[in-house]
Amino acid sequence: MSRIDLEGRTAALELAIREAAGRLDGPLLDDARRVVARARDRGGLSAEHTVVALAGATGSGKSSVFNAVAGTDIAKPGVHRPTTSHALAAVWGPGADPLLDWLDVPTRHEMKAGPVPEDEPGRTGGLFRRHRTPAGITTGLVLLDLPDHDSVVVEHRVRAERLVERADLLVWVVDPQKYADAALHERYLRPLAGRSEVVVVVLNQIDRLSHADAEAMRADLERLVVADGLGGARVLAASAKTGEGIDQLRGLLAEAAQRREAATTRLALDEKSVADRMVALCGRAASDRASDKARAALNAALEDAAGVPVVTEAVRRSAVKDARKATGWPLTRWVGRLRPDPLRRLGLRPDADRIPEDRPDLARTSMPTARPGVRAATATAVRAYVDQMTAGAPDPWVLSARHRAQEGLDRLPDSLDQAVAGTRLEAGRRPLWWRAVNVLQWLVLAVAVAGLLWLGAAFLLAYFQLPQLPTPVLTVGGRAWGADGDGVDVPWGTVLVVCGVVLGLLVALVARVAAGIGARRRAARARKRLRESVVRVADDLVRVPVADEMAALSRARTAAVIAAS
Repeated sequence: MSRIDLEGRTAALELAIREAAGRLDGPLLDDARRVVARARDRGGLSAEHTVVALAGATGSGKSSVFNAVAGTDIAKPGVHRPTTSHALAAVWGPGADPLLDWLDVPTRHEMKAGPVPEDEPGRTGGLFRRHRTPAGITTGLVLLDLPDHDSVVVEHRVRAERLVERADLLVWVVDPQKYADAALHERYLRPLAGRSEVVVVVLNQIDRLSHADAEAMRADLERLVVADGLGGARVLAASAKTGEGIDQLRGLLAEAAQRREAATTRLALDEKSVADRMVALCGRAASDRASDKARAALNAALEDAAGVPVVTEAVRRSAVKDARKATGWPLTRWVGRLRPDPLRRLGLRPDADRIPEDRPDLARTSMPTARPGVRAATATAVRAYVDQMTAGAPDPWVLSARHRAQEGLDRLPDSLDQAVAGTRLEAGRRPLWWRAVNVLQWLVLAVAVAGLLWLGAAFLLAYFQLPQLPTPVLTVGGRAWGADGDGVDVPWGTVLVVCGVVLGLLVALVARVAAGIGARRRAARARKRLRESVVRVADDLVRVPVADEMAALSRARTAAVIAAS
């Protein structure tokens, strides 16, 4: 197993818990939080002591084994149920008080080398009673005698299970009658699968068996322990009555106390176990991007829902209308004013007094409500996008992503409307060539009007038989035009009128062609900006929430893998 320090493993597990909160199974996260809290608490207590818990069922001889290891009669073996009701501790070495307070073990016995005078006072309930230290154990060991895990008193079982969780090293004491008990293996040993390094199983009372039977039973117990997922756990045969195997057990505990690694190992294995469960539920890593097809389908659906094609066409038609109003023949421009402005009908015409600058969220269009078919296509596109993004992800993340996407889908109509309303469509932009053509049109019209005025004045003077105005003429044809004869004389007033009208109409026709080209370009720019606005809405309401879920999955899975390494 690749090793990382306990602090790093705990931090990784905490990150996995944060990222998986609200998504993974609640009891699993509760287990993980308890493991992390236990690691934090135990890490702040004595690292010089190794806590060894002797656990077992009623009648297994657990208290007798406790006394045999301690080398003195500390625990009082019971003969009536319930027997052991409270945990008690034998402590080798000073400084274990805070640790025992955390374990909630008030009855403590300080183990000292050498005999204790018979008249030396001893008390329990948090004070130490001194006893002789047996050979092999020097210092750094806290040996606990737990209440029976099968006690008829629920409170006793709860105390035992709490200390089983907090002990650094577990010694399960079983007897020949109940070593294969299903409750023992299913409820206590199997949940410890993968923690064989901190588990010792002792087959007690072998003095009741022949040597051959004792060895056969020990081998069968070892088989059951392996089946429980504790392959590699040490399985010993012992007799608290005769002392057989006790020295071997005491030697294991003394070695564990000297190495001072059991606490770290137990916590690391607990964290690894819960992290393995999280990794299994995190599944394989999901794709970090949707396919181009799903993304294009989403964009197209949202563009239809936002009315981008309608707005783009309105921009084109409005630009043509504005261009004709600015560059058309002045005498016919009034006809264009009779047609309604397409953008104004949609509520998209610039109006500085309509919406305060600091409240763009109040912007609204007059776009018609999307048709049911468009709404259905939008919902389908959103679901398809989510399915594509979450392909292969675990169900909790898929459901969470769908939920967040549905929330975004509910907000899409208003958000798309605001996005369209807030997009710059260049509706008020007037190109310079419009102004130039407008000036030219008025000059040409002025020429025609001047000609008409000249002709009108000449007609009135002739009608009233007044002196005639000088009438300059333009000779058309003749030698000057490369033809025979003197040609035709055309008054300049007539020339001005004809030229003004013809040139005005010709300029208007050319300007109309140019306006159509410019309108299509303006519509293309507007379409691009509208698409960008729609993409931003899609990012805010669909893509980012779904991406956040997948990123959380990736972070949770990575952190869990680190914690499980």
